[in-house]
Order: sequence, then C-alpha cells, then structure tokens
Amino acid sequence: MNKYLLHTVSILLAGAVLTSCSSSGRQAPLVERGAAKKITASSAQRPQDNQQQDNRPQVYVIAKGDTLYSLAFNYGLDYREVAELNNIQNPDVIHVGQEIRLLPNDAATTTKSLPETKRAPEPKAVSEIKAQTGEIKEWPRAVKLNYSVQAIAQIKKLQAEISQSAPAIVVKAEDKTNSTANESDGELAWGMPTAGKIVGEFSENANRKGIDIAGKLGQNVLASAAGKVVYSGSGLRGYGKLLIIKHNKTYLSAYAHNDQILVKEGQSVSKGQHIAAMGNTDADQVKLHFEIRKFGQPVDPAKYLPL
Repeated sequence: MNKYLLHTVSILLAGAVLTSCSSSGRQAPLVERGAAKKITASSAQRPQDNQQQDNRPQVYVIAKGDTLYSLAFNYGLDYREVAELNNIQNPDVIHVGQEIRLLPNDAATTTKSLPETKRAPEPKAVSEIKAQTGEIKEWPRAVKLNYSVQAIAQIKKLQAEISQSAPAIVVKAEDKTNSTANESDGELAWGMPTAGKIVGEFSENANRKGIDIAGKLGQNVLASAAGKVVYSGSGLRGYGKLLIIKHNKTYLSAYAHNDQILVKEGQSVSKGQHIAAMGNTDADQVKLHFEIRKFGQPVDPAKYLPL
C-alpha cells in the first residue's frame, strides 16, 4: 500500500511540474522507464536438462503378480500416496484388471489460489484528495492540480502525512527449514551406501537393475542422499528386507538384502545416515543390492556414485 501512495504523490508532483513547464513554453523531456529491467525469454526460462523424461502413464491396469508396493517402486512413487489417490484402504488388497491412477490429473495438480489480500486503511491525506477531486474508481489514479504555491504546499503536506500514517507491510517468508529434498527435482550429490567390493554390476541386457556390494554381516548401510523412507519391509520378491528412499520427484534409491532396517516409513533421513545393517536375506551371500531409479526406471548407479 505504501508503494502505491508514494506513486500517487509522485504523479501529483510530476503533474504540477509539467503544468509549470507548459506554461513557460518548455517541453518536459521523455524518459523511457523500465528499459534496464527487460529480460529476454531465453534468459528468464532455463529448463533443466533431463536426459530421461518422465513417461509414466496416468493409469495402470493391475496384472497378475502385481502388488501396490512393486507398482509404486517400478514407477518411482510412494505406495501410500498411490493408495490415497485411489481410495485404497488396504494396500495389500488389489485385484487383476483394477485400474490404478498413478499420477493426479490436471485438476488435482492445479496450483492453489493465493489467499485474498486485504488492503490496509487508506491514510487520511488520500481520503481528503478523493473528497476534493471526486470518486476514484481505480486507486491510485493521477490527480491533476494546477501549478501554484498552494498546490506545492499541499503535495508536501501529503508526503509528510503518508510517511507518518502509511502502515508498514511485513511479508514473512515461508519457512522451509523443515522441507526435505522431496520437493526438488534437481540432480543430487550421491554418496556411497556402504563400503566393500562390487560383486555385481548394472546391466540392462541381463536385467540387473543395480549393483551388489559385498561386505560383512551387520555392516553399516547408509543413505546415499537425503530423502524420505517410502517403503520398509519384505513385500517385494527377490529383495529380502528392503528399504526404499524417495529423494525428490525424480529419484529414489533402494537398499536390499538387509539383516536389519533401522528407520521407519515416513521418516526423513539425511545423507550418510545409518539406515540399515547389511545382511543376506533372500540372497546367496552377505551383500547390499543398491539401486537408483529415475522416474521409476533403473539407472546405472556407477554413473552417480563416487566409486
């Protein structure tokens, strides 16, 4: 509000000065405003370079052998969010042929409208000018005053009243101290999930979706990046005791064959946090099977980890 009041004062003062210039036969110079703040479209919009696009379908039809957990894992989602989106009360109960919506439709993802902002009361000086010049339908509007000593005095008085009576508007920034990496879809700085020898490499042709790192029973397994635990359990065949962390809208990571899981679903974890103990559940040796998934699709962890 203060900005608009000062703008009104500037217009009043400019009108008085221009009136004076025209009466003396001189023309006021034209000044182009805002030219220094022009931003080209190319510099204002810098889209992220994603080598792999999000091609996930809106709806998936359940096939034999599917579970809600595997479905969410394969599409890089939180199974609880999928269950809520489809009004599924029990995540263990789905049936073949059932249509599952994976992503919200456009109506559900529309940005929420901002709350209505109430204007602060107008300073007394502005009300007086309204009374003198008639109703102002769209405020602020330029008010034309004839150049005179009285007009200049009135403007100065208005400036003084505005500075004293105009309310200060304080905008409090949204607190993001508790937000995690989940809300960002940028690239991450990945860390090693454990120490040891790599005994299994990623291979699309051989359907090896991650890497295997050999170690000792009970060895520390660490979160490779900050995020939120979206799955903890033994419900995905072939993974043993599995832990899945969702890092942002693009990436999640998986930690399989654990002996013990030390964090719970819904818990936020930091990079390097001790999250599990290495084991051999549903495996032929003690090892960590580690995967990184981008939009649900497995990618080679060797391209992300500091090996």
